[in-house]
Amino acid sequence: QVQLVESGGGLVQAGGSLRLSCAASGIIFKISAMGWHRQAPGKQRELVATLTDTGFAVYVDSVKGRFTIARDNAKNAVYLQMNSLKPEDTAVYYCNADVLSTDWHANNYWGLGTQVTVSS
Repeated sequence: QVQLVESGGGLVQAGGSLRLSCAASGIIFKISAMGWHRQAPGKQRELVATLTDTGFAVYVDSVKGRFTIARDNAKNAVYLQMNSLKPEDTAVYYCNADVLSTDWHANNYWGLGTQVTVSS
């Protein structure tokens, strides 16, 4: 019913930048929170950043000052600008959204993920 599609991952050297994008499609009435999680090999998935439709943003401490989350509510899209990347940022990044569908069901959705690899 709702699909999240990520793009923008890739391989970058330490200190470089990447911009991730995620677009939601389907029977969407409203997206409240939309954001990014990541999972590195052998580690648990963790929240990176999330942004509500009212503009409230939360970041994990390790990315504060380096990553910026933004949304385009008209396009049901969320972006993550990642600067000053470090090897420890290497992970699969997943888009996540809390969606109220037009049939009045509220669910949480995940994208399939996009790989970010930062070389030292």
